[in-house]
Amino acid sequence: MILLPAIDILDGKTVRLAQGEFDTAIVYDPDPLDAARRWVAEGARALHVVDLDGAQRGVPANLNHVARITGELHVPVQVGGGLRTPTAVADAISAGAARVVLGTAAFGDVDFLDAVIERYGDQVVVSVDAREGNFAASGWTEQTEVPAESVIERVRARGVRRFIYSSIDRDGMLSGPDLDEVARIARSVHASLTYSGGVSNLADLEALAGLRQVNLVGVIVGKALYEARFTVAEGQEALSRGALRS
Repeated sequence: MILLPAIDILDGKTVRLAQGEFDTAIVYDPDPLDAARRWVAEGARALHVVDLDGAQRGVPANLNHVARITGELHVPVQVGGGLRTPTAVADAISAGAARVVLGTAAFGDVDFLDAVIERYGDQVVVSVDAREGNFAASGWTEQTEVPAESVIERVRARGVRRFIYSSIDRDGMLSGPDLDEVARIARSVHASLTYSGGVSNLADLEALAGLRQVNLVGVIVGKALYEARFTVAEGQEALSRGALRS
């Protein structure tokens, strides 16, 4: 299991939101490349970049920053935000993205999803965002009563092999993950899964790894890193310790 530092870009700056609310944005780095350099220097094996402007507008807006990051730092970078057309996905790949993260469009446009899967295969990651275990769409603004597991299974059947599961309730709140929820999702998903939401300390990381779910391959961490609660290297070590726990 690896730790992926989150780099969320809004108005060209690195920010963190609380529960996805844009009016809660706190700027941590005026230049996203500075954040990327710092996390890689601390030992990051991969980065998770979200184009928040793109997510709002429906088209990518910060691929120039993605290209700067991938052009200088030689770690895989997965990129999401505004990737709702084949052209947008191709542009993200051209900017150096090792993987593209699809959200809203993956669930609302099966032709788009099928086309992207056919062309890019395992480079495609689908992000499933949930509130109290139920799927939320359209940038977390549309809450459904559909269990996240059902949504994941539906798109997995179309060939998706990589997922991110994000807990909206815990995002940016430093409240810790709901371990029962994470374990339930991991057991139900017959695909690679990365978790995001609420990690606040090293014990949280140890506990996630200690779930011993073989398909739980990564944890996205944002605010805890930006507030220096631990370093990337310390976080990675905690994941290793948790995985070794009996």
